[in-house]
Amino acid sequence: MKIVVPEKVSPRGIAELKAQPGWTVVELPPSSAKDGSLARELADADGLIVRSAVKVTAELLEHAPKLKVVGRAGVGVDNVDLEAATRKGVVVMNTPGGNAISVAELVIGLMVAMARQVLRADTTTRAGQWEKKALMGSELMGKTLGIIGLGKVGSELAKRARAFGMDLVAYDPFVSPLAAREAGAKLLPLEDVLADSDYLSLHVTLTPETRGMFNDRAFARMKNGARLVNCARGELINENALYTALKSGKLAGAALDVFQKEPPTGSELLALPNLIATPHIAASTKEAQERVGFRIAEAVRDYLTTGAVHNAVNVPSVSYEEQRALQPWLDLGSRMGAMLGQLVPGKPRDLLLHFAGDLEGLNLDLIANAAVAGLLNQILAEDVNLVNARSLAEKGGLALHVTQEAYTRGEARTLTARVTTDGQELRIQGAVVNGVSPRLLGIDENMAIEAPLQGNLVVLRNDDVPGVIGHVGAVLGRRGINIASFTLGRQEGARQAGAAGDPASKNGRPLAAVALVQTDAPVPPHVIEDIRQHPAIHYARAIQL
Repeated sequence: MKIVVPEKVSPRGIAELKAQPGWTVVELPPSSAKDGSLARELADADGLIVRSAVKVTAELLEHAPKLKVVGRAGVGVDNVDLEAATRKGVVVMNTPGGNAISVAELVIGLMVAMARQVLRADTTTRAGQWEKKALMGSELMGKTLGIIGLGKVGSELAKRARAFGMDLVAYDPFVSPLAAREAGAKLLPLEDVLADSDYLSLHVTLTPETRGMFNDRAFARMKNGARLVNCARGELINENALYTALKSGKLAGAALDVFQKEPPTGSELLALPNLIATPHIAASTKEAQERVGFRIAEAVRDYLTTGAVHNAVNVPSVSYEEQRALQPWLDLGSRMGAMLGQLVPGKPRDLLLHFAGDLEGLNLDLIANAAVAGLLNQILAEDVNLVNARSLAEKGGLALHVTQEAYTRGEARTLTARVTTDGQELRIQGAVVNGVSPRLLGIDENMAIEAPLQGNLVVLRNDDVPGVIGHVGAVLGRRGINIASFTLGRQEGARQAGAAGDPASKNGRPLAAVALVQTDAPVPPHVIEDIRQHPAIHYARAIQL
């Protein structure tokens, strides 16, 4: 494995990567992104670890055909083109919470600095002035702190604010009232948080919905004399609106560690006396940088060695233990998808996946991704994996439908997959046997068969009459192809056959049957044509899983 690190990260994290047998770690300066050396090193790299200086663009990713994972030592992934990474099947992971304490502590410091006019006090004292009476401040105790985003940073801030005796309200549509109460905050609608807060601190990620969410309208809803802290993302705030609110006195103060443009050269905000500006240092503590650098190194190591996905932002995360339990089901989904892709001609339009049984502990999203990847890998030239499967399905016009039956403890688990192309439809059913072995359980609605889903396979549809098995065996024998297993299934009702010795029939016609022949070597097309020569065989196709 080769890992490229074009920014300074934790020495302990670098040492952890270098300790892996056969691994190479290439350390580069951030300038390597501009001089071309980073692109050259990525040509054969498996992993890339960045902080915030290096931009992982779509263009850069084109230079990394083998890349499997991008690790961001920090929370935000604004410097990574997630769409491009996902399209190329690259997992993107970050380290949420690694710098939560550092950020929360800076927020507290900025609130104290605003409440006690610390910056003005320092400046005037150094200038020989003694403005003791003019620098009357206020306490944080008894004031209401509104927290926008009650994730890891917001929760750490809540702990520290409670120690100051502050009342806490919060807005977070993804957090339950119970989780908010455990953090010591009352969950309220955004409008109420704006109206109730003496101090407001932002801790949400940048999305199309949150971009510019603090604008003229939001500031108008806030208390007169309220104070704002932003240590999250500069783009959350409309800076023109903030300038107006501070200049007019609507807001008593603001403290910004982040800006729309960094550095904020020429910004009107910097001329305001009631603004505190810091250069994006919320996570810049030795402890935080050590923590996130080591954690991202661990995450990259685990993904490349065990497949475990920690804190991914473009694919569901799973622990090592979950990955081990899930892997046979990922294999099942992938092989069922591949089987459908090889058996049904034409462009797939719809894929229905139905999960049934005791589904506790199964990550159905990832299994579905595996099935989509298995199907698309049969028809697309580009590599499809768990990361880019749904993106490529959407791009190619494949509609995915996932359903599941009500949870029933102890019930056997099955996966049914049905693909529809322009002219055909096929349904198969499978399961994981003994916790490790993906097996086929049926083809179409009424054709039960229990067979392995691996290796070289020939799928047959035929009339349930004597001579078919002998014909297939003879053809393969003449070609020197050894049969590893020969599994039969037939239409339900075959046991209700006619007179003794007569072939099973229904309304005077032979019942349908199916066979799955596993061989030691692939069966070439001309041998399949020989197999089809038997009049009772209506379909024969070789597939590889």
